[in-house]
Amino acid sequence: MIDSFLTFALIGFVAQLVDGALGMAFGVLSTTSLLAFGVPPATASAVTHVTEIFTTAASGASHVFHRNVNWHLVARLAPAGMIGGAVGAYALASVDAAFIQPLVSIYLAGIGCYIVFKAIGPVWPREVKDRIVPWIGAGGGLLDAMGGGGWGPIVTGSLIGRGHAPRQVIGSANLTEFLVTTTISATFIIALGWSELSSAAGLIVGGVLAAPLGGFLVSRIPTRPLMIGVGLIIIATSIPRIF
Repeated sequence: MIDSFLTFALIGFVAQLVDGALGMAFGVLSTTSLLAFGVPPATASAVTHVTEIFTTAASGASHVFHRNVNWHLVARLAPAGMIGGAVGAYALASVDAAFIQPLVSIYLAGIGCYIVFKAIGPVWPREVKDRIVPWIGAGGGLLDAMGGGGWGPIVTGSLIGRGHAPRQVIGSANLTEFLVTTTISATFIIALGWSELSSAAGLIVGGVLAAPLGGFLVSRIPTRPLMIGVGLIIIATSIPRIF
């Protein structure tokens, strides 16, 4: 029991360090690691999202304090993201683990490729079209719940790519993620029960301990090499489980 707690705490600590430096990847790293330890896909996603309630609350509050939040953007993202997240969580909890695990691994490998592409690929500024924001939120919430992560790469990456101000996108997406992940967690608890989520304690402790170091890492670690490294790790650990 103690060994499991320490293992999950280490996973949460490392994932939160990376997330603090990149503004994304806690969910996909945590879920990928839990799947590698044999945790079923639904439980891995549920544990990750319960943990993210605490980490996103701290992150969202910080962005509100520093005035990085566009409340109009939050109002457009949050309802759709919460609905998409609830649907994705219920669907994942209702599907046989043997069937869904290869699909989740394919999705995570795709997210890993996307992170690498964002690190080395060109940026194409696009016209900001507000009407697409709810659809991005719904898709981000749905895939985040079913894949155990991906809100940051999907929502933040899409909105910045469409021309929204990066500072407001990061702040608004982080605050919205708290609402989305709380909805996803509640859905998993209803569908799976709390006993399935006991390993969340280790992730929470590790994540909370690492959270204050995010600002330090942002100023010290080059973003591009870290993104490439994280993307390659996710790809390398996901591909074997596809087969």
